[in-house]
Amino acid sequence: MFSLPSQPRALIKLSLAMPLVLATIAAASAAPDTQVKHHHQGLHGYIGYRTNSPPAGTAFNMGMGFYTAVWPLIDQPLAQFQIGLPGCWILPDNRDNKSTPLAPVGTRAREWKERGPTWDSVFQTVEGGLGYWRGNRFRYGAPKFSLNATPQCYDYEVGSPGWSFFYDTEALADDQLGLAQLSNRLLIPPDALPFKGQPNGEFMGYTYLALPFTDPVPDGDPPTGSHAWTCFINTKNFKGPIAYYVPETWSKVGKRFDYPFLYGRGLDARPGIMHGGAMEINTVPCYEQQTRAGITYSKIPKLQFPVDRLGRSLLVQQVNYYSKEALYNDFLAWRKGGTPCSGSFAKKGTWNAKISANPTRYSQAKLPLKGIDQLFESHAYSPQVWGIRWNKLTRENRGAFPQYFRHEGDKRVPIDASEVPAELSLREQRFALAKRGQPFTSPKRGAWTHPGPALGPYQVELADGSLVTYSWYRFIDQPTFQQYQWSEQKKARLQHLVEQIHAHWPIDRDYMAPPAEGELVSLDSALIVTPPRGFEYGYVPIVTRQEDAQ
Repeated sequence: MFSLPSQPRALIKLSLAMPLVLATIAAASAAPDTQVKHHHQGLHGYIGYRTNSPPAGTAFNMGMGFYTAVWPLIDQPLAQFQIGLPGCWILPDNRDNKSTPLAPVGTRAREWKERGPTWDSVFQTVEGGLGYWRGNRFRYGAPKFSLNATPQCYDYEVGSPGWSFFYDTEALADDQLGLAQLSNRLLIPPDALPFKGQPNGEFMGYTYLALPFTDPVPDGDPPTGSHAWTCFINTKNFKGPIAYYVPETWSKVGKRFDYPFLYGRGLDARPGIMHGGAMEINTVPCYEQQTRAGITYSKIPKLQFPVDRLGRSLLVQQVNYYSKEALYNDFLAWRKGGTPCSGSFAKKGTWNAKISANPTRYSQAKLPLKGIDQLFESHAYSPQVWGIRWNKLTRENRGAFPQYFRHEGDKRVPIDASEVPAELSLREQRFALAKRGQPFTSPKRGAWTHPGPALGPYQVELADGSLVTYSWYRFIDQPTFQQYQWSEQKKARLQHLVEQIHAHWPIDRDYMAPPAEGELVSLDSALIVTPPRGFEYGYVPIVTRQEDAQ
């Protein structure tokens, strides 16, 4: 008769049950993880266009402009979401340099070895445009418009007359300020310019044009050119120049790094290179969940595009390049004592580029999305109009990027919401909304207070729910200029020129040619201010703080 060894009864039971326990553990470890996961690599890619170049030997390299559609890409302000609507990049033309680095050792861009040997694409840029950026503190639904420039190999960026491109709520250091407020009728808040109401495909025009506000200083310290890249905008309720990048913004990198090779190679002295633009899809939140069978599905926010009555999404039109004959020459003659010019861009200095669509690739968590082009594709509707052509446009899914994807090996495939298995909770997941941010502040010392404002402060509430504080500065006394040891004569000449601009260039004149199709969008009317009595000419409204109005 078989007898068990002498041991505790509980241990005997555990020994008998051990095979079942091990089998259960093995099954659990092999089972798929059905928990909902979250990350911020839901979508990446570029939806873009390219343009042909002006004929060889011509000089249409002193500016670039176009019209871009304004619309709410997302229904609600989302946290950790960044997509730029169609924009542009302008680089200094250094194509004659084949091997010498333009990014000095010690700059951020110099670490990007793949951009060598010259680093010309990340030396200096003018960019910015419409979009949603992770650094926005006061989101409100529609996109915003922001200027931006990278004067020093992406070490810092200049997005407004006082602040960086949303990287910090504290103002830039005095010696990093680079954008001079030019308009005496428009506020330029650090969280960018909001729009009136809910735009739905109306167009905003903007152009960066090099203008000679000051003479070149070839023997200066550092040597500096005369190109002041000036931003003109065209909307329904505001038209004209709003600000410009002071030429020294570009030239001082050579002095700062004791690298004379850079003198004369920045955007202060070189013409620009401009080759089309794109929507830059950067950071998009994403949910992922796996079925019990081990198949993974993912969800991103709803991305929507404007669709006109013909089923078209028109996003960009009238890309133009400009020579000195567009405005530079007439502006210089006026500055030298000639008759005032209108500021409108002359046709003889305008070159109409032809637009073509760029092929588009998308990825999610670094793996490709396949089949998007069966739904829509980047498309040139004419040589002057670019956008999206919908190959599958339904009433239920009108102008929408796919939200749901099934993971198949090393790719993701778009599916309808109805194809998401019922066992998953993916469809019920909601993306986090953006929280209101901390105030943008300026220092009560240095360039902001010496010599300081002439009048103010004033306050106004914007459509994005923020409260903006601003003061009136004499143009030449604004913070940007205080880092330079200019002669009183030079400052007086520049101050007089700006007084003349304020007197002769109204905000209801077409400086850019009007768009061929569609309507113009309106800026938030609270951005548009009227100079106080006695301050009509030669004074500008400088934003000193932006905070939540609640």
